[in-house]
Amino acid sequence: MSRNEWPLWEVFIRSKGGLDHKHCGSVHAPDAKMALANARDVYTRRLEGVSIWVVRADQIHASDPDAKPEMFDPAEDKIYRHPTFYTLPDEVNHM
Repeated sequence: MSRNEWPLWEVFIRSKGGLDHKHCGSVHAPDAKMALANARDVYTRRLEGVSIWVVRADQIHASDPDAKPEMFDPAEDKIYRHPTFYTLPDEVNHM
């Protein structure tokens, strides 16, 4: 990154009716406060959100797509982890 370039921030918005934050895009900003302000101006112009998260893109660590077998396949033989084995009470919502 050059001295004249602001860091990239990933933006996550929680909608009015939503339970989780969804990635909606990116903004450039020198710090978190400005990233939040930029994200608000760019991604919530029509009152779409009730909460904003910003994360510096260089702080996100992702799994390696080539490591998919050892990362995710071991869960296939643990059928008890699937929610079909459990009966949930009616009071439990959004599960």
